[in-house]
Amino acid sequence: MRIVSGIQPTGNLHLGNYLGAIRNWVAMQDDWTAKGGECLYFLADLHAISMPHDPAALTAGTREMVAALVACGIDPERSILFNQTQVPAHAELQWLLTGTARMGWLNRMTQWKDKAGKNREGASVALFTYPVLQAADVLLYQATHVPVGEDQKQHLELARDIAQKFNNDFAAEDAPVFTLPEAIIPPEAARIMSLRDGSAKMSKSDPSDMSRINLTDDADAIMQKVRKAKTDPEPLPGEIEGLKERPEAANLVGIYAAMAGISQADVLAQFAGQGFGAFKPALGELLVEKLSPITARYSDLRTDTAALDAILAAGAQRARALAVPTLERAYAALGLLRG
Repeated sequence: MRIVSGIQPTGNLHLGNYLGAIRNWVAMQDDWTAKGGECLYFLADLHAISMPHDPAALTAGTREMVAALVACGIDPERSILFNQTQVPAHAELQWLLTGTARMGWLNRMTQWKDKAGKNREGASVALFTYPVLQAADVLLYQATHVPVGEDQKQHLELARDIAQKFNNDFAAEDAPVFTLPEAIIPPEAARIMSLRDGSAKMSKSDPSDMSRINLTDDADAIMQKVRKAKTDPEPLPGEIEGLKERPEAANLVGIYAAMAGISQADVLAQFAGQGFGAFKPALGELLVEKLSPITARYSDLRTDTAALDAILAAGAQRARALAVPTLERAYAALGLLRG
């Protein structure tokens, strides 16, 4: 059993990043390694260049993401943590798979349509073909399972189509080159919204730092941001239905539930009838309790460039050892001579 999953190497990480993705990775690591499985987690820096980007920010963001993942509980000894760039087999296998992938398949990708918009002629070739790189990312390691959200199901289906066609065209029926990975639908991640606008996702691009809880925020900053978070004058209801037209209230209740590991119904049962003057301090204290160890570890790690680079180098070495046999079989299946 082998899980493979990637994440974009963004910097300035916040509570939404932690609850939306990173915490699920930690849970999968703990669960799968206990059962004798393997987890490969990579930073998708090659995918990042499919869109306009700042090279210096990409470098910094890659290191910050490593720091965040380790601070949140990813163990480089139990999981294989690396960035794509240090495993050239990702890019090599992508090229080999472009001979199997079909233009029609890629044209149907919803994310291509969304990201390219009306200016498809001006979009990069990488944006069009990056689903093939995603296929290479998982097929390279003979992944048995890939965690996917709703927005990535189509790309995993494409990876399976590519693998199936490659196996049919170039491999014996009893000796396929690639494993067809199965999807894992992780537990629904908390959708964390801005502290200033309950209808907008928490984002590092929001000009107001008060809109988000950063992983670098200290206890005082967290308490201040929660205290000043936008709310309404009504007390908290006793039932979930009472939050339907109250996006800011629903967001704070959702954050509390996610951090405490309980349901929103349980939160409301505890705080029903109370105003935000009572709820906000309780939420702030919970965030400080849960995030302080992560924040301290993250702050220490993110400035230690040598340690972060060493983690990536060690992970890449382990990943390359797993990748090479599959890449060699793909070359051989295609009839390409290798010295």
